[in-house]
Amino acid sequence: MIAPSVAVKIANVQKKLGDLFVHDAIVERGELVVGQELELIVDHSRRAAVRANHSATHLLHEALRQVLGDHVAQKGSLVAPDRLRFDFAHPKPISPEELTRVEEIANAAVLQNAPVSTRLMSQEAAIESGARALFGEKYGDEVRVVSMGHALEPEAAPSAAFSTELCGGTHVSRTGDIGLISIVSEGAVAAGVRRIEAKTATEARHHLNEQAHRLHDLASLLKAPEDELNQRLASLLDERRKLERELTDARRKLAMGGGEGAAPVAQEIDGIKYLGRSVSGIDMKDLKPLADEAKQSVGSGVVAIVGVAADGKAGVVVGVTPDLTARFDAVALVQAAAAALGGKGGGGRRDLAQAGGPNGTAAEAALEAVGQALREKAGVD
Repeated sequence: MIAPSVAVKIANVQKKLGDLFVHDAIVERGELVVGQELELIVDHSRRAAVRANHSATHLLHEALRQVLGDHVAQKGSLVAPDRLRFDFAHPKPISPEELTRVEEIANAAVLQNAPVSTRLMSQEAAIESGARALFGEKYGDEVRVVSMGHALEPEAAPSAAFSTELCGGTHVSRTGDIGLISIVSEGAVAAGVRRIEAKTATEARHHLNEQAHRLHDLASLLKAPEDELNQRLASLLDERRKLERELTDARRKLAMGGGEGAAPVAQEIDGIKYLGRSVSGIDMKDLKPLADEAKQSVGSGVVAIVGVAADGKAGVVVGVTPDLTARFDAVALVQAAAAALGGKGGGGRRDLAQAGGPNGTAAEAALEAVGQALREKAGVD
């Protein structure tokens, strides 16, 4: 705030040219003039939230080091009123058990409600005292050392702090002011760099309440107690997979000529059995199994299955039984079908090959193209 007729909001603060802090401001009302006196009013609730999240990054840094190892080092962070983000060196994903342990250790330091102390000392003295510095960060001759909590290790000295780092930012007065630390996500951001995001204080409580409400709603939908949701959901997923398999089998049987026991009818081309079918409502990945089943049904011969997808495109698979692969090449036959479908090429083995094309309306023409290729080859033989 400035004079009653003028209102300015600080949008961003950046450190430039050494120790020069530059404030980016937005004039929300009135007009600024050179020489005008300014009165700064701090948003204390926002500031308190930033303090809590900043101090929480220090506690999480130490907790990560204790759980994962001394190689953990900060690679970046974001401190906002509603959340915190912490990037650190670690070569692999963190397991759920490790992440739970990190959260437990950090919150143990919060519950100590121990004072947060700051000291000014030389950089050399700070490092000798055990304070952690950020690699690559430039520090002056005099640095600010922030210590939090009491060491949790039984063998630690009574005066040892839980966390001691070089830091010039704003922090809580006591660890208990953080209220609560709730980790909401963990993932990779670069090779050898992981990221965790967390919330503190009121935001953490709101997040956990929302999670509890979602769990309650899910329990109502699944008609199961909350402590049995895992088993109930696993059972439903198993049931779904079973139904999907049964549906796929039913579609295959229908596509290949009918119900149980019904065998597809093949035609003969110069003494060679040829079974060609056009199917729809079948996943393209199921065309090869269909071709294998068709090969078994004919015993000796050639089969071609064209599947038409919902978008109008088509896939085709051609199979040749083992006794005929010396005479007929499935790759050459499937290429003829692909050409009829408006496609090019095709590949596979002499006994089974696959291709596709954009024109599913030409499915019957593709089957006829395979039959014609068989006639030409059989006539040559």
